[in-house]
Amino acid sequence: MASYRLSLPTAHISSNRLIQNLDSKLLFWPSRALTKPTRISSSIRAMGSSASSQSQQADSIEFKSGAGTVDYKSLSDEEWKKRLTNEQFYITRQKGTERAFTGEYWNTKTSGTYHCICCDTPLFESSTKFNSGTGWPSYYQPIGNNVKSKLDLSIIFMPRQEVLCAVCYAHLGHVFDDGPPPTGKRYCINSAALKLKPTL
Repeated sequence: MASYRLSLPTAHISSNRLIQNLDSKLLFWPSRALTKPTRISSSIRAMGSSASSQSQQADSIEFKSGAGTVDYKSLSDEEWKKRLTNEQFYITRQKGTERAFTGEYWNTKTSGTYHCICCDTPLFESSTKFNSGTGWPSYYQPIGNNVKSKLDLSIIFMPRQEVLCAVCYAHLGHVFDDGPPPTGKRYCINSAALKLKPTL
């Protein structure tokens, strides 16, 4: 069966949501008027991602009449640079670390929810924040499964658990086993990776 690739007007899709370099298997299905995309769906997998059902859900892309979700795991460094400040890009996409006692939230006591600066996923509640004395925002528990960790061997003879946003894989910081009850965990997070949304 022959396959066709339709070229759709881009005026209905904002520039930061244009999809580039997708493989030929992506099917563009226009509306009857052939002027607005009613749905674009694909299962694009970031390099190295697993085939678990959780990853498949996170890897889906949808657009409905110009509004929808973005496959953050497939964004290029150039696209991230357009969305983030230099410091935010260095911390979240290049696994950097801000200097202690310099971040915006290290001593903040405002009530609210801390979201991922890259994809706006809620990560930590202010009620789980505590003063660790380290100079970085510290939390004893993330929100649901929105934060994940993996082994970090970047420093020889000092294995650590890196903390990532489960949606966009942004580097957030590290988690240690010296936190307060009830979890005993200390999620040591870079302020530049967070966006606080105060409780109204």
